[in-house]
Amino acid sequence: MGTFGHCTLRSDDIVIKSPNDRRLYRLIELENGLRALLVHDPEIYPDGPPITLDDKAEREECDEDGDESEGEEEDDDSEVEEEEEEEVEEEDEDEGEGEDHEVKGEGKKGASSQTKKAAAAMCVGMGSFSDPFEAQGLAHFLEHMLFMGSAEYPDENEYDSYLSKHGGCSNAYTETEHTCYHFEVKREFLKGALKRFSQFFVSPLVKIEAMEREVLAVDSEFNQVQQNDACRCQQLQCHTSAPGHPFNRFFWGNKKSLVDAMEKGINLREQILKLYRDHYHGGLMKLVVIGGESLDVLESWVKELFVNVRKGSQANLEFKAEGPIWKAGKLYRLEAVKDVHILDLTWTLPCLHREYLKKLEDYLAHLLGHEGRGSLHFFLKARGWATSLSAGVGDEGMHRSSIAYIFAMSIHLTDSGLENIFEIIGFVYQYLKLLRQVAPQEWIFKELQDIGNMEFRFAEEQPQDDYAAELAENLLLYPAEHVIYGDYVYKIWDEEMIKYVLGFLTPENMRVDVISKAFKLPDSQHEPWFGSHYTEEDISPSLMDIWRDPPEIDLLLHLPSKNEFIPCDFSIRANSTCNGPANASSPRCILDEPLMKF
Repeated sequence: MGTFGHCTLRSDDIVIKSPNDRRLYRLIELENGLRALLVHDPEIYPDGPPITLDDKAEREECDEDGDESEGEEEDDDSEVEEEEEEEVEEEDEDEGEGEDHEVKGEGKKGASSQTKKAAAAMCVGMGSFSDPFEAQGLAHFLEHMLFMGSAEYPDENEYDSYLSKHGGCSNAYTETEHTCYHFEVKREFLKGALKRFSQFFVSPLVKIEAMEREVLAVDSEFNQVQQNDACRCQQLQCHTSAPGHPFNRFFWGNKKSLVDAMEKGINLREQILKLYRDHYHGGLMKLVVIGGESLDVLESWVKELFVNVRKGSQANLEFKAEGPIWKAGKLYRLEAVKDVHILDLTWTLPCLHREYLKKLEDYLAHLLGHEGRGSLHFFLKARGWATSLSAGVGDEGMHRSSIAYIFAMSIHLTDSGLENIFEIIGFVYQYLKLLRQVAPQEWIFKELQDIGNMEFRFAEEQPQDDYAAELAENLLLYPAEHVIYGDYVYKIWDEEMIKYVLGFLTPENMRVDVISKAFKLPDSQHEPWFGSHYTEEDISPSLMDIWRDPPEIDLLLHLPSKNEFIPCDFSIRANSTCNGPANASSPRCILDEPLMKF
C-alpha cells in the first residue's frame, strides 16, 4: 500500500449495516479533513480477485475497442440518444429543486445487471443557499463547470469520454445546502475514473470559452422543468417568501440570470472561483467509493488521489433567517399547465436534523397521510372531493434544510373538491384537533419502528452510483455509525416533542397554494422566472378562527386501527417435531374474527 499521507480517523466496524448486507465498510478521514467511506462489494468480482488496469493497459484496450467498434458506433449513438430522450421525459416529472448534470455512457441497467459496476460519489456541503444574490444559479453553474477539464486532464471531454468508453455514466445535482457528483464504471476501470474525478476537487480550469457553452446547458435544464407544475409552485413559494430570506432565490439558474449578472459588471468566472475557494475543501467533502478491490486497496487509492484536496476543518455552513418565511393568512392561486387541481398546505417547522432518532415529522406524516378508514384521505375521497393525499417533509433541500423543515400536505382534488377547498381545510384542522386530544400514541411509533427495521433489513439494492450518492449525502447528515441506518431508525419515543412539533401545524403558520388549469386570472401577478400567473388573497379572519379551534370533530375521523401483521421477529426456527401425522400441528387458526379468518 502506498504512502500518500496518514488518516486521522480509520474504522472498519463503525457503520451499522443490515445483517443481509455482505459489503464491508471502512470510514477514513484524511489529513486535509476529507472523510471517505470505502465499500468493498464482493459481488463485483464474484469469480476471483480484481484486475485493475494501469493507464497503459487502458490506452491499449481503448485503441482495440476503437478499431473493433467503428462499424457499431452509429447504432450505439442512436441507442444512447433514445435513452437520453426517455430520461428527459422522466426528469420532467421530478418535483425537487435539485439541478442535474448528466453524462451517459452505455446506460444504466440497474443493480441486477449481470456484472456489477464500481462507483463513487462526492458530496460537498455547499449548495444554492450560497448563491450571491446578484448571480442566482451560480452554485449550479459551478457544478457544471467542474466537468469542463482540470489542470491534469485539460480536455473538456476527458472525464465523460473515459466513462463512456468503459461502460460508465455520470450525474451531478445541486441542492440548497449540498452538491453531489457521482459516477459508475466497469469494475476494472474504477481507479482510472477516480483519477479524473478527483481533479474536479483539486484543479478545475473553469475556462471562459467553456463557460459560454455551459450557460446554455444550464438554460436547457431549466427549460425542461418550465412546464412542471410542481416546480412552478415551488418557485412561486420562493418568489413570495420574505425578501432577504435564503428561500427568496432562483435556485435553478438560467441564461437570463447568469447573463444579466455579467451585464451588470459581475465577473462570473471570479465569482465561481471564489465560491469554489471558499467552500470546496476537505472539511466540507464526503467521498464514497464502491469497488470489488479490498478495503486496503481502495484506501490507498483515496489517499493517493485525494491528498491534494485543499485542507479544511469539519464544519457545516450556517444560514441565518429571522422571522417567518411567508406572510400569514394568505392563499395563492396558480394557473396550472396540466389539467390538475391540487391543494397544497405547508407549515414551517424548526430544523429537526438533530432529532432524527425520534422521527417526529414521520410520526405526523404517517397519520396525516394515512389512507385507511378514519383517515383524511378516506374521508375526503368518500365525499368525492379528493383522489389522492400525501403528507410529510420531503427529501428535497428546500423542504429539509438547516433553516427549517417544511411540512406539506398535497391533496389532488376533483372538480367538486376545487369548489370546496375551505371546507377541506376545515376537516384538516378537525383531524389535527383530534391528534391533540388523543395525545401521541406509543403503539403507533412502535409500528413505524418495526416497519423501519424491516425495510432496513430487507432494503432493495440500488444501482451502485445511486447508493454511493445516498451514502455521501448521509455522511453530511448523520454520525458515521448511522450513515446507512439513519433513514430507517426509530429509536427514541418522545411524546412531548411530538406535541411540540404538532403545535406548529396552525392556521397562522400555514401557507395555502391552489394549483388548477381551471383558473383564469386576468388581474394576476407574474412570477418572473417561470412566467407563471398567480393571485394572492387574504383568508377570512372568521375562517382562521374556526380552523384554529374547530367546534366539532366529525365522527368519521379517527386514528387508524392497529396493524397486527407487521413482522418483527425474523429468526429462523428449527422444527424439532416429527413430520408424522400424529405430531402434525399445522395448519392451525391464528386469527378468527367475524370478517376475517387466518
